[in-house]
Amino acid sequence: MTNEARAAAKQEEAEAMADNLPKNKSEDYFAGFDFKGLEVDMRVMLKNGVHFGHQKARKNPKMNEYIFGTKNGINIINLEKTVEKVEETKKFIEKIISEGQDILFVGTKKQAKNIVESAAKACGMPYVVERWLGGTFTNFKNISGRTRYLRDGQDKMKKGEYAKYTKFEQMKMAEELERLESRMGGIKNMMKLPGAIFVTGVLEDNLAVQEARKKNIPIIALVDTNVDPGVIDYPIPANEDAVSSLRLMVGYVCQAIFEGKEQMGIAKKIAAEANAKALADKEEK
Repeated sequence: MTNEARAAAKQEEAEAMADNLPKNKSEDYFAGFDFKGLEVDMRVMLKNGVHFGHQKARKNPKMNEYIFGTKNGINIINLEKTVEKVEETKKFIEKIISEGQDILFVGTKKQAKNIVESAAKACGMPYVVERWLGGTFTNFKNISGRTRYLRDGQDKMKKGEYAKYTKFEQMKMAEELERLESRMGGIKNMMKLPGAIFVTGVLEDNLAVQEARKKNIPIIALVDTNVDPGVIDYPIPANEDAVSSLRLMVGYVCQAIFEGKEQMGIAKKIAAEANAKALADKEEK
């Protein structure tokens, strides 16, 4: 069997294991998804093909500690390590979300785009699924200016404030806003640098990883057997090619975000009750 055939077989086998995946790629991959009931379990990961790595010849030696062995020329990921890293990463995510920070989702690889966008929208996080805009982190001031222009323009369009212009001018404005939306719509409401970045393809989105490192933004990422996990703060060894694996691993990240938001809500409620009690005590005096 050739390397190309092995790679194709790897993806086909993993995707065949997935249940209830959308048939149309434009569909919401997380519609009706049970985030609360999701288990960090090796059997679930096995079913979704998380253990399939890349061909043996493409292995990055720095991934050795996460590789269980080789089968039919394909590196097999040690799912015990994956479970361990998922649990560790979830604790970190819950912490930063409970503190009111965001996580920027990044996934520009073809098979990851719709999954990443669906997940980010499901848990209310910013996202990048098209080309990474250079300076998103390192020149955040200028990027913020463009996203503000996009938000203001869309708001004016909704309110009919462009009606005073000619139809041609309105068309040009609409085209510009549409172009900006496609390029930066996922980050238009990101008012500050995120508390962390979650990357589904380390090699494909290396620019995002580099900028995050420069700005000391913690990096969470899926690491397949052909990447260097040393540049990632919270590496999660997993198959980053099969849709079934991607959906599951991204689901774990969303689950942690929801749990972090719940903790933040509880903390706010306790603080509000404490303030109300303090105010009541003060009035009694």
